[in-house]
Amino acid sequence: MAQVDYQELKKGGFMKQVQKSRFSLRLRIVGGQIQADQLQKVSEIAQKYGHGYIHMTSRQGIEIPFIKLEDINAVKEELSKVGLQPGACGPRVRTVTACQGEAICPSGLIDTTAFARELDSKYFALDLPHKFKFGITGCLNNCLKAEENDLGIKGGMKPVWQEEQCSFCGLCAAVCPTKAVAVKKNEKILRFHEKDCIYCGKCVKSCPAEAWQGQSGFLVYFGGMFGNRIATGQQLIPIIFPKDNLLKVIDTTLEFFKKHGNQGERFRNTLDRVGWELLQKELEVI
Repeated sequence: MAQVDYQELKKGGFMKQVQKSRFSLRLRIVGGQIQADQLQKVSEIAQKYGHGYIHMTSRQGIEIPFIKLEDINAVKEELSKVGLQPGACGPRVRTVTACQGEAICPSGLIDTTAFARELDSKYFALDLPHKFKFGITGCLNNCLKAEENDLGIKGGMKPVWQEEQCSFCGLCAAVCPTKAVAVKKNEKILRFHEKDCIYCGKCVKSCPAEAWQGQSGFLVYFGGMFGNRIATGQQLIPIIFPKDNLLKVIDTTLEFFKKHGNQGERFRNTLDRVGWELLQKELEVI
């Protein structure tokens, strides 16, 4: 009987269960979205090859438990019929998570779905010293909890005030969570303290006169994790424009982890060991 390579199976999304010769299959679900026909196929596979149920993971994933060793190839073939693939486990880039973003959510500032697919296409299953998680959230409401990820991304918006269009109604000041905007209606004075701005975009979205215009960008957080050790990701650089610069930041970060990370060491622990300033120095030249 041929020896089973459990590490290779895990790498390909089939995780060994406590039950002998049974595996929980993790699917490659990008940005939390799955087509209706794909979901129907998942249900069929769970009924035919599993125990008739699926498990929803904490990272927008779907797992089908109780797949038999001898059924793995058949399950892969069934998945391929609807364009689904197994996910990734082990020391590599995992499936990218995302909220619905500006395409659906009124608060959204970036197209999280399209960007999640782009990152998945470019980085999915890239081998690294340890698992690496991306999370993309469309605005500062932070539904995807960007700071919990090895590299978390929030949509942000840098506001610009156009005095000639302003009615000085004061709505922008009322909605600003940091009081970076102050308005004196009677005197028609508006003051914007950019150092206090968190790039939430609320002034832009709320302005009835369109006196506030905004440029969408990306706020990036490094080194978050939520496992045996809990650590909050840190923002090392200012808001990023445009997306091409963000991709350069991601490339630099992953190369940094490859270069400096020890096998089996989370990215946060690498940063703590070699020094955050080392990464920050490389990011600042982008």
